Amino acid sequence: MTMGTGKTARALGVVLVLAGCAAQEKMPAPAAPVVVANVTEKPGQVVEQASITVAAKVVRVDQQARVVTLRNASGDDFEVAVGEEVKNLPQVRKGDDVVVTYYESMAITVRKKGEAKPGVETGKGIVTAEPGAKPAATAARKTALTATVVGLDKAAGSVTLKGPKGKVVTIKAREPRRLEGVKVGDLIEVEYTEAVAVSVEKPAASQ
Repeated sequence: MTMGTGKTARALGVVLVLAGCAAQEKMPAPAAPVVVANVTEKPGQVVEQASITVAAKVVRVDQQARVVTLRNASGDDFEVAVGEEVKNLPQVRKGDDVVVTYYESMAITVRKKGEAKPGVETGKGIVTAEPGAKPAATAARKTALTATVVGLDKAAGSVTLKGPKGKVVTIKAREPRRLEGVKVGDLIEVEYTEAVAVSVEKPAASQ
């Protein structure tokens, strides 16, 4: 499971809440991204989690178009479209340092017939700073999909699933051994969660 700066930037566009720090012409370059990943397993369930923390610097702010240009540790610039729900955009200044942590979690659970029903559920939430307050924000999106197992090829490590709308798809398990207890007629429940935490750090030279 990998997450790059581009994906982080897209997620950041929804919840970028910034406040101005003193802009300086010469500042230390942002630190390199930090990635943490882990997998936990128990009978009938596997949970994969990962996070990436990216430091970026504000290069340009277009208040009218609500677009912020950021520069990552590699010196690459990328633009982020900022939604109307962001109240602190007027405080953003060139030279501000931004720290973004992107979280991703996927839980796959095997349910026996009768324990669940095929379906899809989604939900999201956004918490932003009050206007003028210290910048901080967290946004989360959760999707739960339950599909029925209609075919198995344990030798190939693949499983065929039928979604709630009748769509049939065959996927290959990353770890074929996880299919050992799965049978046709079982339900596979996939719960996917992604969240973004945003904060602004004062430049090192001013701390």
